[in-house]
Amino acid sequence: MMPSQSRSCLRWFTTTMHLVQRTNGLFKRTETLSQGSCDFRPRILIDVSKIDMTTTVLGFKISMPIMVAPTAMQKMAHPDGEYATARAASAAGTIMTLSSWATSSVEEVASTGPGIRFFQLYVYKNRNVVEQLVRRAERAGFKAIALTVDTPRLGRRESDIKNRFTLPPNLTLKNFEGLDLGKMDEAADSGLASYVAGQIDRTLSWKDVQWLQTITKLPILVKGVLTGEDARIAVQAGAAGIIVSNHGARQLDYVPATISALEEVVKATQGRIPVFLDGGVRRGTDVFKALALGASGIFIGRPVVFSLAAEGEAGVRKVLQMLRDEFELTMALSGCRSLKEISRNHITTEWDTPRDSPRPLARL
Repeated sequence: MMPSQSRSCLRWFTTTMHLVQRTNGLFKRTETLSQGSCDFRPRILIDVSKIDMTTTVLGFKISMPIMVAPTAMQKMAHPDGEYATARAASAAGTIMTLSSWATSSVEEVASTGPGIRFFQLYVYKNRNVVEQLVRRAERAGFKAIALTVDTPRLGRRESDIKNRFTLPPNLTLKNFEGLDLGKMDEAADSGLASYVAGQIDRTLSWKDVQWLQTITKLPILVKGVLTGEDARIAVQAGAAGIIVSNHGARQLDYVPATISALEEVVKATQGRIPVFLDGGVRRGTDVFKALALGASGIFIGRPVVFSLAAEGEAGVRKVLQMLRDEFELTMALSGCRSLKEISRNHITTEWDTPRDSPRPLARL
């Protein structure tokens, strides 16, 4: 990548990292965690000379509760694509989630070396394709399935329509090569929308979560939950965990930001399965907010893709280290020495009822 391209990508990355929300009339899409959504209540005079950020996710120990979300077609951002992201996540001691629509296959990502990896799954109309893909992920050493459940149809992505989005001719959806499903044809509006309409199963239901359990022993995370009602059903359906996600605010206008939906989902599960947050995290302080509201960890997507575009593997390593350092500092300044010490008492939110105010002194 030429230096001028790198600088351009870096400006794009910096601008987006500080984007809070985009609002125009009745159109509203909120993906990032609103700056005013949470305020901290730090505790003082606590020995924070040692901070432990390690945690366990589905039985796998990782260095921090910050993981890599599934983001599609990463070779559009950088020639190394998912290879670079996989190596960076492994070096950081954390989990990478590979998208079904990756431009590198499950086998290719596994070949980059050791690492804990999850596989994000879209359910195709042809269930034989789904079964093959899940079994390939198992053989390649992936440790869990993140089932995306909020995309029976693709949301109206107006930028994609305007740009007539499609994959460049030199790239394919590598997991589907040889199945006549790897190419994305050009369309009058969005090639991706046409692809989804033709291939993704709109009949997907809770029965299919149970069906997946019959074809794999891998734990299944349900990705795309925003309500307590669906969280309770996910528990009943045997999900191993829930990922609170609004799909980067690209599916349905007026859904809440992930941080706003998180606590309702956590309360509904009653601690029976872990809840994770995917989307909107831009700073280490955001990680702290999510954990204080009950998340067991968070996934980041856009920061990874933008840093990948700016500097390849080195960029992804850098953004993971930045978030780690910011999160560690936030823990220290809040008086928390381990993740288990982060509690709801460490934050107030815009939806809290006012705390009791001190009673006025009685007149003498």
